[in-house]
Amino acid sequence: MTSTTQIQALDVPTAILQRRSIKTFKPDPISPEMLKQLVELTVAAPSSFNTQSWRIVLIQDETQKAALCEASWNQKQIIQAPVTFVFAADATAGEQDLTPILEQGLNTGAWNEGTVNYFRNAIPQFQEALGDKRREYAIKDAMIAATNLVLAAESLGLSTCFMNGWIEDKVKAVIGAENNPDIGIAVVVPVGYAAEPRLNPGRLPLSANVFVDKIDNPYQD
Repeated sequence: MTSTTQIQALDVPTAILQRRSIKTFKPDPISPEMLKQLVELTVAAPSSFNTQSWRIVLIQDETQKAALCEASWNQKQIIQAPVTFVFAADATAGEQDLTPILEQGLNTGAWNEGTVNYFRNAIPQFQEALGDKRREYAIKDAMIAATNLVLAAESLGLSTCFMNGWIEDKVKAVIGAENNPDIGIAVVVPVGYAAEPRLNPGRLPLSANVFVDKIDNPYQD
């Protein structure tokens, strides 16, 4: 079993460069203290107007893991990993009671009364203006939070795998959201200790897909 006391956290650049998508995991559990730290670092992510529209479900029960595995084309990393984070997103987050978010921003000193009063009206107006794109914006927020998770996990000696291979209706049923049309699934991320390393497959030259000002002006390093 891996001890959390032996781990010295990596710096952010090292975690970014070192992280790989791991497909096989050891059965070693993640300590409750480390799991809580992962959750806290995950939800430290920014979101539109700080609405925090993600709905993150930690899958740990063996029956739940088996159901999620089946909903994800039987990819075994979900069974192997001690916990899998399901990142769901609520398209209606900006239409719900914003009082807790607004009051917290005021109490922390991050927002003043003017900002709070502006947000009180601006957030619902923005949400309404989004129309059919409400889900898209909520999914974006959830993906930002998921990125926090994988980098935090890497820095603490854990491994992860962004999974985009799953059937949304089945995943929603696993987390109990099958009757909520406003909930969308952003990504599924198993977390645990890698059973085997994976090499860096490399990246294209920067000029292949990075540009300056316009897409026909390649970035030159």
